[in-house]
Amino acid sequence: MSAPPQNALGSTLSAQSSQLFCHRLTRRSRSSFRFAFRTLPRAKRDGMAALYAYMRATDDVADAETPPDAKRAALAAWRVRLWAALEGNYSHRLHAALHHTVRVFDIPAEYLFEVITGCETDLEPVRLECFDELRTYCHRVASVVGLACVRIWGLTPGATFAEAYPPATAAGYAFQLTNVLRDLKEDFARGRVYLPADELARFDCPPESWPERGENFHAMMRFQYERAEGYFREAEALGPLLSRDGRRIFRLMCAAYRQLLGRIVAADYDVFTNRVRLSRWAKLKLAARAVLPGLA
Repeated sequence: MSAPPQNALGSTLSAQSSQLFCHRLTRRSRSSFRFAFRTLPRAKRDGMAALYAYMRATDDVADAETPPDAKRAALAAWRVRLWAALEGNYSHRLHAALHHTVRVFDIPAEYLFEVITGCETDLEPVRLECFDELRTYCHRVASVVGLACVRIWGLTPGATFAEAYPPATAAGYAFQLTNVLRDLKEDFARGRVYLPADELARFDCPPESWPERGENFHAMMRFQYERAEGYFREAEALGPLLSRDGRRIFRLMCAAYRQLLGRIVAADYDVFTNRVRLSRWAKLKLAARAVLPGLA
């Protein structure tokens, strides 16, 4: 029997302690939706905690208070450490649990690396020229996460991951496009414009004019809303393909993001005066629905 993997300091990393670390990190997130994940069987719950911990750690590397070049170097090093972890050489407390999750649920490693690539996009001012570029960004920061979740949640008997891939990808697009619309003000302040330049030109709606919220802005936002709503409709096909417990959580997440998109419309697309959000109580009500019999 081979010796257990060692971290950079030479201390033994056990799978159990790594999993406990991931669960503690998930609890500290204070997300209202984490309660819904408790409805999952233990193995799937562990997998979700490991996946969440990885996403959180990757975001922490990208969000460090350092210059862009330092962040880029840190993300490159994080990528190398991930390669090593997937070969059994762990250098972070989450690595053992993540490696176990990848192996047990057969999660393609490319999903994890795409998340790093997505974070690299945000290190410099962002200007996307067309929707193909925005769709690629959405895939890297959202769709691959959903695809990994589907692997953990599992499918109903007879369904295949090939069938689940398109609607799961669409769900990621829908969620991230909703985030993009909600965060127009904050992202622009950081030098990030995710809405495609060719579409903004078509509507004669440069970012500098957004706060005025004139007719052009409303027309542009209506166009973006309809696109996001279209992806939500495509994503509905995923529900029947998922296992019972996965279906509950997926419907919860779709309901939350769709409500958020609806509130943007209800606010007459005013995402500048107040941040559009769901209250904690609204999230808790959605989370409670995830555990009710008959929801799936």
